[in-house]
Amino acid sequence: MSVQSMTGFARSEASWNGARFVWEIRSVNGKGLDVRLRLPPGFESLEMSARKLVADAFTRGNLQVSLQTGEGGQPVEAVVNEEALEAVIALVDRLSDRIDARKPALDGILNIRGILELREPELGEEDRQARDAAILAGLGKAVEALAAMRAREGTEMVRVVSGQVDRIAALAEAVENSPSRSPEAIRSRLAEQVASLLDAHQGLDMDRIHMEAAILATKADLREEIDRLKAHVGAVRELLSEGGPVGRRLDFLAQEFNRETNTICSKSNAAAVTAIGLDLKVLIDQFREQIQNLE
Repeated sequence: MSVQSMTGFARSEASWNGARFVWEIRSVNGKGLDVRLRLPPGFESLEMSARKLVADAFTRGNLQVSLQTGEGGQPVEAVVNEEALEAVIALVDRLSDRIDARKPALDGILNIRGILELREPELGEEDRQARDAAILAGLGKAVEALAAMRAREGTEMVRVVSGQVDRIAALAEAVENSPSRSPEAIRSRLAEQVASLLDAHQGLDMDRIHMEAAILATKADLREEIDRLKAHVGAVRELLSEGGPVGRRLDFLAQEFNRETNTICSKSNAAAVTAIGLDLKVLIDQFREQIQNLE
């Protein structure tokens, strides 16, 4: 399964007995799966099946799913509200002795609100099931189109993210190979610091100074951070090649990238390594921004 983006749009049409039904799905990124369904009156029975169809196809994203009914459909029938009609006729008869006026014509009575209603005849169970099946088949096409669009965008994002990970790996390599991390450079810096300290405080204990210097050198070593950065790079590459819904795990690795880089910057005692660490932080922010949109 390929890596998918969480953004996309799809539209599909379905028809049944001359009626047209239009599905539209809009998808944006989200922490989980949130399906917001809008159905026209009279189609509420589709909700559970529609939600299941969408949930079976996607694991993350905020999706707005709407159904619109088009022109066509069953012939419209005129339905008279008999109770309202009888009430109007009775009122006309009662007032005819009190008011000298012509009796209302039929078209006038039918134009009274609530007397005549134009509506589609109610469907039988078999017809309703056939109609619903046709509408849900249209939703299935929209879901497939959205999944294809998210997969195409996901492929492009994997290409971008892979390039960012390659640059993160290169910067980690640059930290590892920095001349400032060589034993000779470390010894030289420590010797200068110890000499400066001795000049300022002649009475200091030499053994204690050497012990503290060794502790500082150990704390300043970046070996563990570099190794973890490399391990995280390998984990990201493995997830991208594995495919599927990897966004959450990539987000966790982005946090780990950032943690190791912060430690490198705080432990660095060379301007060159600090500069590389700052470049890493910028790149990791860009990486994290991209993966926020991956399923």
